[in-house]
Amino acid sequence: MQSTLNIDKLLDTTGLFCPEPVMMLHSTFKDIKVGDVVKVLATDPSTTRDIPKFCLFLGHELIEQAEADSGYQYLIRKGG
Repeated sequence: MQSTLNIDKLLDTTGLFCPEPVMMLHSTFKDIKVGDVVKVLATDPSTTRDIPKFCLFLGHELIEQAEADSGYQYLIRKGG
């Protein structure tokens, strides 16, 4: 993950399964401002499909998607 990027919010969805991670992400995005960056931690493999689609459909920027030792990590910037 990029170390120079400012993370505004950390969303830990480890141990949760579809659809909970995306539902929590949607709820988190209601509480932050445009341009804020959220780091999502997940263990559900379906997030590799669901989170990019969430970003595409709702106009958010998926900055980075990576596999981590314990699951998956995403950096997402809230779009307008």
